[in-house]
Amino acid sequence: MKRSFGSDNHSGIHERIAVAILRANTGDEVAYGEDRWTQSAIGKMKEIFGSDSEIFFVFNGTGANTVAIKSMTKSHNAVISASTAHINVDECGAPENFCGTKLKTIETPDGKLTPEMIDPLFHGRHDQHHAQPKVISITQSTELGTVYTQDEVKKLADFAHGKGLFLHMDGARLANAAAHLKKGLAEISTECGVDVLSFGGTKNGMMIGETVISVNEAVSEELLFFRKQGMQLASKMRFISAQFEEILRDELWRELAENSNKMAQLLKSQVKNIKGLEIVYPVQANAIFAKIPRKAIEKLNEKYFFYTWDEDNSVVRWMTHWATTEADVLEFAEDISCTLRRIQHK
Repeated sequence: MKRSFGSDNHSGIHERIAVAILRANTGDEVAYGEDRWTQSAIGKMKEIFGSDSEIFFVFNGTGANTVAIKSMTKSHNAVISASTAHINVDECGAPENFCGTKLKTIETPDGKLTPEMIDPLFHGRHDQHHAQPKVISITQSTELGTVYTQDEVKKLADFAHGKGLFLHMDGARLANAAAHLKKGLAEISTECGVDVLSFGGTKNGMMIGETVISVNEAVSEELLFFRKQGMQLASKMRFISAQFEEILRDELWRELAENSNKMAQLLKSQVKNIKGLEIVYPVQANAIFAKIPRKAIEKLNEKYFFYTWDEDNSVVRWMTHWATTEADVLEFAEDISCTLRRIQHK
């Protein structure tokens, strides 16, 4: 199959990850995370996020988000997020259903929240007729491919804590954000004041698995039980944790994310000057959002799979991943250029 530019979920498994899974497939191990693979992976995570962090491996991103939010909220609480957030758009109402909380969303120009955007939502605070904000949830990198700087995260954390709220970070593409900023995973999250975050592996070379990291003791105690109740406690956890142990080794996660980001920049450089194409958001991680004619979308979709992000405005999303090559990008860019030229000449 020709390389897909639809999602980093479409990629295969990195060879080192596949080998790590096979290595873990040796003999019997105690279930539910009491195995040596999980204990080793937790130790590596604590080296990164601190000895006071608690680590919870889960199956997928939706599970990571819902279990994390559940551990920080009660049924009368609200979670504040950007309108484009995965928890709002792409999780089939899971946060509302599982957590019983209300989502309050904010329109943003680039997928990123600021304290100034959030502040008006506190006008009805402590009024018994209103759901009470308890969590601010941000995504790093965002659903629009943009990245929060350390300073931006710190300002949000200070704002949240000043209001008595938690700051949650959906880090499905945390590796891409760290690679873009040339920083460590903790440097752009917990060290900036994030209380609970996820660190995604599935979009960066792993087969399955995400990690929820908490640096808040009260939340960690709740996570222990809500992970099980939320059907995210793996019995054969060693096969998830062995992948994380390997992806953390020698910062393999960074190597893979850097390729994703580099290929997105290459694609941007190849298409940005094509007549009839407009890149609509900054390209900072591994996503490019471009406005192109509908006829071009239809024609390109005959050969390549990718998503139309905004039907009304004819905006598409092209994503690169750890295994995308320069040859893949150059061929795709040439097809984009040829398709647009043919349409314009008709």
